Amino acid sequence: MGIGGCVIVFAIGAILTFGVDWHLSGVNVQVVGVVLMAAGLLGLCTYVAVFRRRRVVGGRGATETVVEDRRYYDA
Repeated sequence: MGIGGCVIVFAIGAILTFGVDWHLSGVNVQVVGVVLMAAGLLGLCTYVAVFRRRRVVGGRGATETVVEDRRYYDA
């Protein structure tokens, strides 16, 4: 699930929590909304963490040290 999917799940959860006054027997709609918002937020955090890790590993960072080895021979 990408960023868009996580935002959609979060938005659906917010709608169910704050914007709906349905009363279903055996189902608390507000709790379902809170669970969906938590799942969307957790998915978004996970996606961002994985994406950030991929970008950092791919390029040359400032932590790499270039070692130059020179050998001199007498002829």
